Amino acid sequence: MKIISFYNNEKLLLKKAKSGDTQAQKWLYNRYSPMMLSVCRQYIKDLQFAEDVMVSGFVKVFKYLDSFRQEGSFEGWIRRIMVRESITYLRGSQPIVYDDEVYERSAEKQIAITSDLDLEQIQLLIDALPEGYKMVFILYAIEGYSHREVADMLEVTESTSKSQLFKARKMLQQKLSELGVRKKSKGGGN
Repeated sequence: MKIISFYNNEKLLLKKAKSGDTQAQKWLYNRYSPMMLSVCRQYIKDLQFAEDVMVSGFVKVFKYLDSFRQEGSFEGWIRRIMVRESITYLRGSQPIVYDDEVYERSAEKQIAITSDLDLEQIQLLIDALPEGYKMVFILYAIEGYSHREVADMLEVTESTSKSQLFKARKMLQQKLSELGVRKKSKGGGN
């Protein structure tokens, strides 16, 4: 008789979690929560609020677990829930403005970062973007959504998504330039 480990068989684990097995749900939470906290943190500057959003996202994960049809990756399904929860949180906490005035005010902020950028420093640069720019940048450049999908999620036009991405990239390039980080040429040199 072949013994199949409960914790290594994700389909069995999901089946048990769907039926309300708290041990299976706990295991899923423990496995995916660090990744999902990172997803929420990309959108939400304050780690405590990001953690709150992640927890509320997991409540939805377990509430709607029956709607996961095994057609894609489970991690991707959870990730989409976390992205939507983060957007909902940001909409509720403050109005998100998509205009040039925000760009001008936000461009005045200074960030003390060395030229040897690590992940946390890059996150600080992204955090300094105006919320509208930041959400579009993360959704498009990091999460890989199309402009149509970004527009649908944020309830804006595709052209707004494209212009916000352009402005976000320009602002990030400006900040990197101020920090002395140069864009590498296509030939591999500096």
